[in-house]
Amino acid sequence: MAKQQVQVESAQKKQGPQNIIVDGTNQIAGRLCSHVAKLLITGNRVSIVNSENIMLSGDRKAIIEEYRKYLEISSITNPKFGPFHPRRPDTMISKMVRGMLPKNKPSGKTALKRLRAYLGVPNELKSKKTTQFEDAKIKKPAPYYTSLGDLGRMVGWHE
Repeated sequence: MAKQQVQVESAQKKQGPQNIIVDGTNQIAGRLCSHVAKLLITGNRVSIVNSENIMLSGDRKAIIEEYRKYLEISSITNPKFGPFHPRRPDTMISKMVRGMLPKNKPSGKTALKRLRAYLGVPNELKSKKTTQFEDAKIKKPAPYYTSLGDLGRMVGWHE
């Protein structure tokens, strides 16, 4: 377990729920989401900043092709009834975290309401201290990964 994660958990036990700001720059999406989901379940408010810089590991072409197939899923009777698929990086990461929460239970629903994801860093959070998880940092050079911002641009997100 990462040193910062242990510090966050021990501080939470002493103080109770707190506001945690997570910087998503060069963090692997799945590992970041699992840490965030655990923090949300324990009662913390979590804000994810720089969500367009969160990385997905794997072959770039395969990731984009898989996401495009995912976007083709729609209602048989009328596509305007959904499901609606996110194309913005902040909504993508929110949906990833949602998948790691018990979304049908009351605890999961209230936990999801405590999550905020942002593109870049909003003005009210610029002066606050951010956290990164050591085990979620990318290990290889950046070209081995695809950022959520790049994926969003490839599937129809217009900044």
